[in-house]
Amino acid sequence: MSALDLVKSMMVAASGMKAQSGRMRVIAENIANSDSTSKVPGGDPYRRKVVTFEDKLNRELGVQTVSLSKPVYDTSDFQLKYMPGHPGADANGYVKMPNVNALVETMDMREAQRSYEANLNLIQASRRMISQTIDILRK
Repeated sequence: MSALDLVKSMMVAASGMKAQSGRMRVIAENIANSDSTSKVPGGDPYRRKVVTFEDKLNRELGVQTVSLSKPVYDTSDFQLKYMPGHPGADANGYVKMPNVNALVETMDMREAQRSYEANLNLIQASRRMISQTIDILRK
């Protein structure tokens, strides 16, 4: 494995870190808005966003990297909660609640965090190997 291969692996891992960081931002937005309802009767509340990943060819380095696609809306149904005094309640007193499940978001966040850490560990290992290679060449 050459030093250039190690640099390439660092670039791929860095793209993974960037993608997971963006994923964590969207998850945090979902969690922050898990109670955001409409202020108009019968209106729609916050709709959960989900992200997908796509691979991209980095032509300069000749490697496949990962990037985050534009977030899309989760089309699952909203839950209804009986809250007759709420400004967003319909004629029957029900309010549409966001389609955000805190447990799902928490698990997605943990998965994104672990992936981010795995990419970080790969970068650190590559840096150590490059440093050791340079030390050997100096002798």
